[in-house]
Amino acid sequence: MNTQCDFLVIGSGIAGLCFAIQAAKSGSVILITKKNDTESNTNYAQGGIACVLERGDSFNSHIKDTLTTGKGLSNEESVRILVEEGPDRIKDLIDWGVNFSKSDATSNPYHLHLGKEGGHSENRIVHAHDLTGKEVEETLLKRAHSIKNITMLEHHSAIDLITDYHLSHTLQPDTSCHGAYVLDNITKIIFSIQSKITCLATGGAGKVYLHTTNPDIATGDGFAIAYRAGAVISNMEFIQFHPTTLFHEKANSFLISEALRGHGAILRDVNGREFMDKYHPLKSLAPRDTVARAIDNEMKISGEPCVFLDIRHADPSDTREHFPNIYANCINFGIDITKDMIPVVPAAHYICGGIKVDTVGRSSIQNLYACGEVSCTGVHGANRLASNSLLEALVFAKRASDHSAECIRRISTVEPSAIPAWDDTGTIDNEEWILLSHNFKEIQSVMWDYVGIVRSNVRLGRAARRIQLLEKEIDNFYKRTKVTAKLLELRNLVTTAKLIVSSAAQRKESRGLHYTTDYPEQNDRYWKKDTILSRLKHR
Repeated sequence: MNTQCDFLVIGSGIAGLCFAIQAAKSGSVILITKKNDTESNTNYAQGGIACVLERGDSFNSHIKDTLTTGKGLSNEESVRILVEEGPDRIKDLIDWGVNFSKSDATSNPYHLHLGKEGGHSENRIVHAHDLTGKEVEETLLKRAHSIKNITMLEHHSAIDLITDYHLSHTLQPDTSCHGAYVLDNITKIIFSIQSKITCLATGGAGKVYLHTTNPDIATGDGFAIAYRAGAVISNMEFIQFHPTTLFHEKANSFLISEALRGHGAILRDVNGREFMDKYHPLKSLAPRDTVARAIDNEMKISGEPCVFLDIRHADPSDTREHFPNIYANCINFGIDITKDMIPVVPAAHYICGGIKVDTVGRSSIQNLYACGEVSCTGVHGANRLASNSLLEALVFAKRASDHSAECIRRISTVEPSAIPAWDDTGTIDNEEWILLSHNFKEIQSVMWDYVGIVRSNVRLGRAARRIQLLEKEIDNFYKRTKVTAKLLELRNLVTTAKLIVSSAAQRKESRGLHYTTDYPEQNDRYWKKDTILSRLKHR
C-alpha cells in the first residue's frame, strides 16, 4: 500500500502541529504519531515560553542571556531569529485561542503575567500557570483537527525514511527523502507514505536515561531515523539534566518547574542549609547545568539521595495560585509545598543537539526538515536557556513550513511504483521478546552510570563497548523478527545512545552540559565548534 501527500509530519508536539497547521495552507498533510495525539514532550512542559514582551525588556537582553548560557556554541543568527520573531509567534498562539496567565500589568501588549527563570535577566516567561505545554498542545490539536487538509494518524510508528537508497540501493551524499515506511501499531500493517516534503518533529530522547522528566514515548526516534538515512547529526553530547524532579519512588520523576525557583524557592541540603551560593552568584537561579552539577556534588558529599527545594517562606495562597499542578501532585505524595521542603534530584530533560538544520529547518537530506527538540538549529549551543525550547519549536516550525511551501512546487515526485513495498520475508513473530526487553534497562543504566552529569574517558569507553554489544544484539533480533512498535523504540533507543556516547567521546573539554573530569576546562582554541556525526560525507 502506498499513500501519498504533499507534507508528511512525524510527531504531534508543538513543532509538528505548528508545521502541519501552516503547511496545510499549501497542500495535503498527513501527521503521524505513535501514541495518542496528545502524548508529547510539549504536553509535559510546565514552565513556559521565553519571549520579549515587557516594555523594560529588549531583544538584545534575551539574545545576550541565550548566548551566555550557550557557552560560546550558540549560532548568533539563529538566536537573533528566535528572539526577534518570538513575539509574532506568541501572537499566533493567542489568536488561535491559547489562554495564557494574565495580570493587571499594562507594560506588555497582552496583559500577560511574565515569570522569571534561571539565566534570564528579565521577567519574560509567558505561561499558563504551571501547565503551559498542556494548554498549548490542546489548543493546537483542536485547530489541527478542524483543518480538512490535515489527516492525523494515531498509533502509527515511523520505521525508516524512504530515500534514494531505496530506489538505487546505494548511499549517496546528496540523497533526497521521499517519505517514510510506517507501521500501524494496531493492525500491524506496514505501508509507505510518499511525500514531497517530510518533517521530523519527534521530540527528544529522555528514555535513554534511567531517570528522566520525559514521557515514555521519548525514545530518540527522530535522531535514529535521520542518522540511518544519512543525515548530519550535531552536538548530541549536550544533555540537559533538569536539576529538580520530585524524589519519590512513585512520582516517576515528576518535574518541579524552574519557575518555582524564579518565584523565590531556595535549594537546601539535608540539614536545611542553602548551598548554591558556593557555586554561582545567581544562587538558586543559576543556569541549569550549574545547578544540576551542584546538586550532584552535594549528594556525593552528603551521601544523601536528594536535596531539597524550599518555598515555605512564600505566601501559601500565592504559591497555590501560581503552581496549582505542582501543589496538587506533591499533595498526592504527602508533601504540602507550603509547609514542607520538596525532595528533588536531577533527571535527563532535554537534548540540545540533534539533526543539524539551517535557519529554515532544512537538514542535509533534500526535502527533509526537522523542528523542535529533534533538531539542532544552533540556538542552544552547549546549554539551553530555560523556556527557549517551546519558542524555538514555534519559530522554526513556522520558518520550515513557509520555506517548504515555497519549494514544494518545484519538487517532482518519483513514480509510486518505484518505491519498493516493505519486505519482511523470512521474519517471524518472536515469542522470546522477554529476552530482549531487558535491554531497555541495560541501555538506561549504562547511560545513567557512565554518560550522566559528570563523565570521564574511562566511563565513556565502558559505555561505548556496552552499547556496541547491545546494538549488535538488537540489530540481529530486528533482522529476523516482525516489526513491532516496542522493537522500533528499542532499536532507536540504542542508536541514539550510540550517538550521545560518540559525540561525548569526541569533545576533549568541558563546556556547558558536557562535563568531563579528564578535561575540566573549556577550551576555545580547539573546541569552539560543533561535534558532527554522519554515515555519509556531505559536501
